[in-house]
Amino acid sequence: MPKPLDVAILAFDGCQVLDVAGPAMVFEAGNNVSGQLRYHVHILSAKGGAVRTNSAVSLVTKPLKTLAPRAIDTLLIAGGDKPGLEEMAAHESVRKWVVSTSKKARRYGSVCTGAFALAHFSLLSGKRVATHWSACTKLAELCPEAQVDADASFVIDGRLWTSAGVTTGIDMSLAMVASDLGEAIANAIAKRLVLHARRPGYQSQFSPVLSAQSNAAAPFTGLIDWIRENLAGRLDVQRLASRVSMSERTFLRHFTRSTGMTPARFVETLRLDQTRIYLAAGMSLKEIAPKVGYTSTTRLSRAFDRRFGMTSLLFREMHHRSNGAGSVTGS
Repeated sequence: MPKPLDVAILAFDGCQVLDVAGPAMVFEAGNNVSGQLRYHVHILSAKGGAVRTNSAVSLVTKPLKTLAPRAIDTLLIAGGDKPGLEEMAAHESVRKWVVSTSKKARRYGSVCTGAFALAHFSLLSGKRVATHWSACTKLAELCPEAQVDADASFVIDGRLWTSAGVTTGIDMSLAMVASDLGEAIANAIAKRLVLHARRPGYQSQFSPVLSAQSNAAAPFTGLIDWIRENLAGRLDVQRLASRVSMSERTFLRHFTRSTGMTPARFVETLRLDQTRIYLAAGMSLKEIAPKVGYTSTTRLSRAFDRRFGMTSLLFREMHHRSNGAGSVTGS
């Protein structure tokens, strides 16, 4: 049996509890599902002891010095409140330990705003990274040498793994387990954790449905659900307007103002997002086109190329795994 891998998650006062507990739960579940001890999970902090999270929960941690950098396979820094994050990053002993560990570990990274600690330690230069959507602009300003992907759920750039925020740390950790133990184990963990779906890294932090529904006026919230459930059908302005008992001109004006997109753009966005899901599951454009409302594979292919800047074939090659789930190295 291979030697268990040491996974270190760095916490601090004010950290986000799910940034720590989510990944820890995934790796521990890897032990349970595989039936072998594959991971030793260590929750660490600068000095050890109780760490207060920002969610009325305290964590018991071990001091950094109890684990030598050379022993660590995977290092993750949690995100959380700005004062706690800055205080932790200001510790010279923490900086030295993290920098040393990042050089020796097989992979290192962050969850949510933990990316700011990596930036403070000069570990993001020349890298493509993710962080919480609300902090992307600030991170780009703090570390202009990094390419901040404001859309991805998580990003893998060589040994550096960074995730967008909170629950995306779970998705990223599942991708790590899939890389270590295989897709079947990762999918079994996702099922055990009762996850609706494993989100790949290319998936946006916000689905177009959630974004539109959070901004939409009352007449359109139900319509948006109906559109999502009827992508294969005719979804022109005439039909959509009749669903909410509006004239076409009034519907077009109010829908665009309410959701920030024209009806045509919104429908195309949902259809192409669903196309990406089908492609990642290994389906062909010939199978997908009628399911998402395109009359020909040529039209779907052109729309996909225009929207994402790559062919559907290349996308499927990048993201498909034999069982339909996987992680990514770029999007």
